[in-house]
Amino acid sequence: MKPSFDIAVVGATGSVGETLVQILEELDFPVATLHLLASIESAGSSVMFAGRKLKVREVEGFDFAQVKLAFFAASAAVSRSFAAQAVQAGCTVIDLSGALDNALAVVPEANADQVAGLKLPALITSPCSGAVAAAAALAPIKHLLDIEHVQVVASLAVSAQGREAVNELARQTAELLNARPLEPHFFDRQVAFNVLAQVGKVDEQGHTTVERRMVQELRELLGQPELSISTSCIQVPVFFGDSFNVAVQCRHAVDLAAVNQALEVAPGIERVDLDDYPTPVGDAVGQDVVYVGRVRHGVDQAQQLNLWLTTDNVRKGAALNAVQVAQLLIKHGL
Repeated sequence: MKPSFDIAVVGATGSVGETLVQILEELDFPVATLHLLASIESAGSSVMFAGRKLKVREVEGFDFAQVKLAFFAASAAVSRSFAAQAVQAGCTVIDLSGALDNALAVVPEANADQVAGLKLPALITSPCSGAVAAAAALAPIKHLLDIEHVQVVASLAVSAQGREAVNELARQTAELLNARPLEPHFFDRQVAFNVLAQVGKVDEQGHTTVERRMVQELRELLGQPELSISTSCIQVPVFFGDSFNVAVQCRHAVDLAAVNQALEVAPGIERVDLDDYPTPVGDAVGQDVVYVGRVRHGVDQAQQLNLWLTTDNVRKGAALNAVQVAQLLIKHGL
């Protein structure tokens, strides 16, 4: 009989938290008791799991000694307040906020070996959607490339910023289609039928938090801490599904046939032939893979590799990756 585990999901009423609970059920994860936690505003609501309605309780005051594993799918502030407390209570934490220092970033398709021998309880980061997608695509081909620089231009869905952002895009779209005056609320300007040049506030150097996070996490996932990476994250009027143009500058000519062959058999990857291309709405949303298309050289540079990636940012880019990390932990003795 397989062992089962008492588990907590913090942020269970958010879009990522609810998807995480759904995936735990879909994958028949060995759950003994599932504790659903959230802020005081969401406590008291219910979430379905395994045919039952589970009541959501307030994270404040929860005894993490009751559980072996906790998924933190809430805000950075919640992770900073409670994650270390959970580890001290003997609970391993898989955090999705990116707010925790000295937490090991893991994407199973890229660096699963880092989990073996990990001292538990531990702090683990499930990286941002961009790092998950880029690492899943680059890890199986990096041995074919002598990489000098990676450039990622990320077109991010509004759902990365939560339900309030999704509702704002829906409201703006309805107002514009009905010829009503638009007053932005969540975003500082019109996002419907528009493209915004940044996602979040910029720092003194002009970079956003998600851009810096993507660089740091991608370096760690690829095992190249000094790798030159540049990122630009733009907000597009899409509800779900992130897309990325990845340009890899190499020191030597890229063998496209070898790259395509490696991508064809890589776990978590669905390669699309050059005469077609994937889209978030038509392909990625609701799926458990990273779609890779438009695999090509630079216009006049055989040393450049260009890739188009798209993935479900809430499912594959967040919730599923976290659960797959948990599966690795079980394999290695959680």
